[in-house]
Amino acid sequence: MSFFRKLKDRLTRSSTKLDEGVAALVEAAPAPAPAPETAPAPEQAKPGLAARLAGAVTGRGAEPTRVLDDAMLAELEELLIGADMGVETSLRVAAAMAEGRFGRRVGATEVKAALAAEIARILEPVARPLRLKGLRPQVVLVCGVNGSGKTTTIGKLASQLRGAGKKVVIAAGDTFRAAAVEQLQVWGERAGVPVMTAPEGSDPASLAFDALSRAEAEGADILLIDTAGRLQNRADLMAELEKIVRVLKKKDPTAPHDALLVLDATTGQNALSQVDIFRKVAGLTGLVMTKLDGTAKGGVLVALADRFGLPIHAIGVGEQIDDLQPFDPEDFAKALTGAG
Repeated sequence: MSFFRKLKDRLTRSSTKLDEGVAALVEAAPAPAPAPETAPAPEQAKPGLAARLAGAVTGRGAEPTRVLDDAMLAELEELLIGADMGVETSLRVAAAMAEGRFGRRVGATEVKAALAAEIARILEPVARPLRLKGLRPQVVLVCGVNGSGKTTTIGKLASQLRGAGKKVVIAAGDTFRAAAVEQLQVWGERAGVPVMTAPEGSDPASLAFDALSRAEAEGADILLIDTAGRLQNRADLMAELEKIVRVLKKKDPTAPHDALLVLDATTGQNALSQVDIFRKVAGLTGLVMTKLDGTAKGGVLVALADRFGLPIHAIGVGEQIDDLQPFDPEDFAKALTGAG
């Protein structure tokens, strides 16, 4: 199954998916007022066979339409908000979709295509793969809240970079969870990438410093640093992340060269506050969205792009190595809306 097909399948599995919602919205058009009684029309001659066949073909499966008025626009805005797109972004997307269509009849196909085009327009500027800067090493700090898929994302990135011929080192900076270290070691073995570890409970900043020293000594192209999952409202844990950044800069004033936030799509609008806080603490340079499965509505990615403009490097829809792919705004928009 292609990645787009898998993405569309995952995004549209939810009962709140946009494609079904748009179709239901169009079909819920108010019944037209009854026509006034008139005298019966004179009997018309029956059309010929060719005309009747043509009429049968053109009328078969005709798509319902509805006048795009204020009522329909308000329902559409609610639908977009329900898909986790946020109030401001939903209003903006709906207004852009209605431009040039307001007051005329539209079908679900046209509405979905227009929504997809507007969503893709918002996402296009932020769809940027992780850029390799030619540094040795390029230090990539990866952070996120507990359970966001951070460790798995690092493993997939390491495997893909190694497959592209890059020399990669991983630092298992979640020194408080043995399971996270073990998971990274499994990915490291699978990808042929060394994983630096430290005794459980060690200072993660010290490990990051040592890992950078090793990566420099070995001529590594990329150093991926895992960090412990932390809630954005825990000041002590965010201070620890700040310390990692400070210590890295003692070794290399330009490090980290990238700071990625891994987001779980199922968190919905909470992702906005995560980005806001982590951006201030770690100087975020990009996002990776994971877990775009049957429970995720995906629209929060549009809200993030609209509000922050941070590059979206990749999205993930599963546990396989090829389920983490560069972010394609058109494919995502079509999968989200059911267009195409």
